[in-house]
Amino acid sequence: MNVRILRAEGRPAAPWSNGGGVTREVAVHPPGAGWDTFAWRVSLADVTRDGPYSPLPGVRRILTVVDGAGLELTVDGTTRLLPDRCRPFAFPGGADTGSRLLDGPVVNLNVMLREGRADAVVEMVRGHRVVEPVPRPGGGQDTGSGVLVVAVEGSTRLVGRGAAGESAVQLARFDAALLTGPDAVPAEVRTDGVAAVIRLSGPGPGPVESAGPARSRFMDTP
Repeated sequence: MNVRILRAEGRPAAPWSNGGGVTREVAVHPPGAGWDTFAWRVSLADVTRDGPYSPLPGVRRILTVVDGAGLELTVDGTTRLLPDRCRPFAFPGGADTGSRLLDGPVVNLNVMLREGRADAVVEMVRGHRVVEPVPRPGGGQDTGSGVLVVAVEGSTRLVGRGAAGESAVQLARFDAALLTGPDAVPAEVRTDGVAAVIRLSGPGPGPVESAGPARSRFMDTP
């Protein structure tokens, strides 16, 4: 199983310029890319107060509340309540966006996608789920395609089966595992809580015209 483990412990926190929270980067492509150069970026944000979002023209965002009582987003004048955890919501990063906390701080899982360079499907999984690798496009060039698994609630076990037999990785809350590369094999996600399975590929479908539910599924299996 070709997998890179990204532990939550020791993940540096970057304070927001408006003082409303901090962000911890989980993974980015290309590796080490900054705000102006990433194709995709996944992070966890601790939000401690109401306030506007920084505009990100040319970026599609998928936001999922993973801790706390939820929030209210206003995107280009349209208000959307996100009172439930683990329900992804997509909107254009360039939109005029603000948020209001419903009942105290929250933690958001943020997927940011550069338009024309990356796409993603976010699934929130309970129980177990077989994850197929994301194939690279013709020529085998590295576009950052892969599957990122984030343990959102409880613990998650990632089990892969390859030529060398079965291998397993244990993820604590907010730990992540990135499955990528030409030799990636199917893996099974087993969780006693909820895990986010983010399928990343490129290039993306183009600009997002309006806010709405992300292309996502909530898998609840025994």
